[in-house]
Amino acid sequence: MNIVQVKDKQFALYISQETIRKRVKEVAEEIEADLKDKNPLFLVILNGSFIFAADLLRDMMFPCEITFIRMSSYEGTNTTGKVKQVLGLRESIQGRTVVVVEDIIDTGYTMQEMLRILEEKNPAEIYVTSLFVKPDNIKVDIKIDYKCFDIDNDFIVGYGLDYDQYGRNFPDIYKVVE
Repeated sequence: MNIVQVKDKQFALYISQETIRKRVKEVAEEIEADLKDKNPLFLVILNGSFIFAADLLRDMMFPCEITFIRMSSYEGTNTTGKVKQVLGLRESIQGRTVVVVEDIIDTGYTMQEMLRILEEKNPAEIYVTSLFVKPDNIKVDIKIDYKCFDIDNDFIVGYGLDYDQYGRNFPDIYKVVE
């Protein structure tokens, strides 16, 4: 499908599932090469990162754990600039290597808050991986250790990303048609 309808908006094909899977596999190989001896805890930010995390971890063949946290800063197609933690971290990360798995880093506020929360729990080290990064939109200084794609400031859906909770199920990435 080249055009999909999600609620009141149309979206055009932007990145194919084949391109996504190839790049996710490459990033998984980078992470494995760097962290295979560290028994990392992958901390997946819900809801948007669940498909990315599943594919990423299926491509890694070393001991690791996975857990989930839910944070949000979006309403509709815009970031609110205010982060709210919805579902907290229950596992101890003290002395652990933690890999935060995010679907998209837009302004960076959500990731900045996530890193602040995690640092208070005394991990050995924290790495950040993101499926998408909007470099022209980042408002804060954060280190992104692993990323699949830099993208323009377009609103996208698919592969776990949504528009008001719809569109996550598309295997490709689509960008909004203005």
